[in-house]
Amino acid sequence: MRIVCCALRSNTRLGAFAPALLPKELTVEAIRIIREEHRSLAAVLHGMVYLVREIRDRGARPDFALLGAMIYYIDTFPERLHHPKEDKYLFRLLRMRHAEAVPLLERLEQEHRAGAGKIRALEQALARFQQGGFNEFSAFATTVDAYADFHWEHMRAEENEVFPLAEKYLTAGDWEAIDAAFTDHRDPLFGSAAGQAYEELFRRIVNLAPPPIGVGPVR
Repeated sequence: MRIVCCALRSNTRLGAFAPALLPKELTVEAIRIIREEHRSLAAVLHGMVYLVREIRDRGARPDFALLGAMIYYIDTFPERLHHPKEDKYLFRLLRMRHAEAVPLLERLEQEHRAGAGKIRALEQALARFQQGGFNEFSAFATTVDAYADFHWEHMRAEENEVFPLAEKYLTAGDWEAIDAAFTDHRDPLFGSAAGQAYEELFRRIVNLAPPPIGVGPVR
């Protein structure tokens, strides 16, 4: 299931998405899980951008099943599980411990709320492309690129701005609560227990996606 992530290594658009590691003396399970989940989402976003580029630049035939599976993953895992736990645990506790972080946290929470609308826009753009043909491709491509840029920047802010503040101001008790919340679910892209439905979804994405983002047939 790690094959999709291999595409990240050569993606220059993700070059800046390389946050500093936690100090060696501090091991926080939640931070590691959040970073893994970010890598999973980044891989799926890169996969969508790659497929759009192949259609635009090489005339590849659209794989609507694969594109739909990718959008479904983004909707079901990050939007419904990952972001709510960030809001309820990590952001809430950091707001209590460090008031100066409030503007940053409010901006990120607003982006979480905006995410649902952006997902609906992706779904609608894909449906119009699938039903309306290539006259609708440009709008779909623009929507994919905009969503990918939005979410990459969001994850960079969390890892490069929120994490250092959390490391500095949260207490051991805070981290115990955050760890408990995030170890309750894991991202299937990294082979962890998250539920059979997510496992099957990622297996489908990897098996459908062509090289270099998956193990599906070469197109």
